Amino acid sequence: MTAARAAVAATIALLAPAAVMAQGAADAYPAKPVRIVVGLAPGGGTDIQARLFAQKLAESLNRPFVVENRPGAGGTLGADQVAKSPPDGYTILQNTNGAAIAPALYNTLPFDAVNDFAPVTQLVASNLILVASPKSGITSLQQLIEQAKADPGKLNYGSSGLGNPLHLTMEMLKHATGIEILAVPFRGDAQINAALIAGDVEVAVVPLATAVPLIQEGRIRGLAITGARRSSTVPDIPTVAESGVSGFASNSWQGWFMAGKTPAPIVERIQQEIVKALALPDVRSRLAAMAYDGVGQTPGEFTAYYKDEIAKFTKVIADAKIPKQ
Repeated sequence: MTAARAAVAATIALLAPAAVMAQGAADAYPAKPVRIVVGLAPGGGTDIQARLFAQKLAESLNRPFVVENRPGAGGTLGADQVAKSPPDGYTILQNTNGAAIAPALYNTLPFDAVNDFAPVTQLVASNLILVASPKSGITSLQQLIEQAKADPGKLNYGSSGLGNPLHLTMEMLKHATGIEILAVPFRGDAQINAALIAGDVEVAVVPLATAVPLIQEGRIRGLAITGARRSSTVPDIPTVAESGVSGFASNSWQGWFMAGKTPAPIVERIQQEIVKALALPDVRSRLAAMAYDGVGQTPGEFTAYYKDEIAKFTKVIADAKIPKQ
């Protein structure tokens, strides 16, 4: 045997036991309850999705999947908890595309947004929607722009935290239209919707999923879909681009992450369980009713997409001249 072949054989001999151990851990996983950390307040779209998938995985794997809400700092408090958790698959982060925004928005983070996480899968994708309080009298995006330009800083919008996709999408819209409206902070989109109904804020960008029932009931008014295409759920509501802001598009997604260095077989096991859950008729119908599209990317696909999203939002924040926090 040549020296080179001997070196390769030695490397394989060292790696093989580790691979066997990782596969063995995955075969036994989960052996105890699994926590799903949500970095946003209870009652919003992300929390609803977490509880849906927690229920389905608990039924499939015969172990409790417990949702734990840790709101704050645009989702980074919950993310930090998962980043610093043992890399054993028993702590999962459910996050929005705010995970890809944070690296560009903050000067420093208590974790490495790429290396401290193992992306598991993109769960769902959904549109966001610009909405107004019926008490505001605003019935269209153009009317909002006209009022905001006539009296800069008078109108308020609900924000669920600095760096959250809802906040950043509104800031993108402000930059694109040249308007100035003031942010009023809330703990999540459920609280924003309540403030809109009460007339405490005039407008907001919220998840389409939680807005649709309220729009249908006439409790809030849909102005414009923020994505590139209209939604089949509310087909009469135009996009922001159709409303006169050419080229504007901002969507939302939710995904699962584990701590970096979690064994790949465990990550893959959970991703496969998510794919099974997404195929269930009741899950599909519930997602459709909430205006979500199931995705279920492989860990490799989600990792690549997540990195692309970080690059995209880095450019968006720079173009919009949003200062580092």
